[in-house]
Amino acid sequence: MSAVLATFPGAQRALFRRYHIGGCSSCGFQPTETLAEVCERNGGLAVGEVLAHIQSSHEQDARIFIEPQELAEWRRQDPSVRLVDIRSREEFEAVQIAGSLLLSQEVMRQIMADGSNTRPLVIVDHQGRNGLDAAAYYLGHGLQNVRCLRGGIDAWAQEVEPTLRRYRVGP
Repeated sequence: MSAVLATFPGAQRALFRRYHIGGCSSCGFQPTETLAEVCERNGGLAVGEVLAHIQSSHEQDARIFIEPQELAEWRRQDPSVRLVDIRSREEFEAVQIAGSLLLSQEVMRQIMADGSNTRPLVIVDHQGRNGLDAAAYYLGHGLQNVRCLRGGIDAWAQEVEPTLRRYRVGP
């Protein structure tokens, strides 16, 4: 499974969405297991069908991403684009894209109560690894124009706004 997840980062979300695999301890899997072992343990699912679903989901995920330069242009043309930052408060306070909002319960309520399921919403994280889960959440709740910044604020700082401080988290 580690190879599947390395090739298709959204595979766990795809497996959970269709087959309820990998979302909790009772249906989880180990990185050392093969996809065939996981399929066999979950009712003898057809490996080819499961892999096709993972690939299709991966292609859908790719369409959710927005490149930093594309987002910069979009923001110039449409000031209604909302940026929601899902990093920690400490990361957000250290460096942020101007006009972005730190995700909180209040911000989530505002987004969900907005009444417009088409107003642009872009999820920002550190390096573009966690934002897809947040984007999938909003898409799953009926918002139609949700994107995720490819490479996160790190790519934004590198490609659009080089004066923003870059940082590393962890080892």
